Amino acid sequence: MTDRRAAQHWPSIPVADWVDTRDTFQLYTQVIGKIRMANTTLANHWWNVPLYVTARGLTTSLMPHPTGPSFQIDLDLVAHRLEVVTVDGRTGVLPLRPRPVADFHAEVVRLLDELDVGTEIWPVPVEIPGAIPFPDDREHASYDADAVHRFWLALVQMTRVLTTFRDGFVGKSSPVHFFWGAIDLATTRFSGRPAPEHPGGAPNCGPHVMLEAYSHEVSSCGYWPGGPGEEGVFYSYAYPEPAGYRTIGGLPEGARWDDELGEFVLPYELVRTAPDPDALLLAFLQRTYEAAADLGDWDRTALERDARDPSAR
Repeated sequence: MTDRRAAQHWPSIPVADWVDTRDTFQLYTQVIGKIRMANTTLANHWWNVPLYVTARGLTTSLMPHPTGPSFQIDLDLVAHRLEVVTVDGRTGVLPLRPRPVADFHAEVVRLLDELDVGTEIWPVPVEIPGAIPFPDDREHASYDADAVHRFWLALVQMTRVLTTFRDGFVGKSSPVHFFWGAIDLATTRFSGRPAPEHPGGAPNCGPHVMLEAYSHEVSSCGYWPGGPGEEGVFYSYAYPEPAGYRTIGGLPEGARWDDELGEFVLPYELVRTAPDPDALLLAFLQRTYEAAADLGDWDRTALERDARDPSAR
């Protein structure tokens, strides 16, 4: 399949085929994400820390630096290289290839220092049980370029559909962004009301993180390259979870509530192989959101574009 044709299809991404690379890539993105977090001020719900899907991979987008030039870090998942670009015209490049996380971390630190944008981060992964500090991690060292490329192509398709879904909501909603804690792509809708204090519990993730993330009522959805699906799962959940939420009907075939994850899931491979992948995924996102909004007594007329004016779409 040509690159052009591949870019128009949902690629196969069996987790078992790239799990070692997935785990290493997650840690690579955590190094980059922590650099963004250290150079930006806190935005609501940590919206200052995710990465974003681009035409060639992932980016931090432009970041200020307290003493050096503004800069950004791009993961080019077509040419498989990391690029640090500064606004004064300098560029640092690091090939993406199999290498221990410890070496990757050291090389990124070196590049930043050379470009006068050195950044101190807390060098411990988050949301991972038994996490190994970046400078000590020689266990994770896999990089299958083809698998990472296919993962990125999948993210491109997901971003397109999640953006279409997001555009039907005129209330507060997040961008479609890539959270490097669990390497999941997500977008979140808000009712506008404060939420009960979140109990926390994510590994290597302080309670303040969850308190900020879930300070207000949400219906959130996205994709995670793990879970019960052979190729990862699309997910949807509400916080706080309204009574009756997990037992709703009307889900598209193949979607279900997962007790272990505490959210609705739809296997990626079902979407990928569906006659109309977009329609199946949108049906899943819409049904689970409607359940959260109706059972949670959201003001849907005020929050939804179609509810306000069906002709506006």
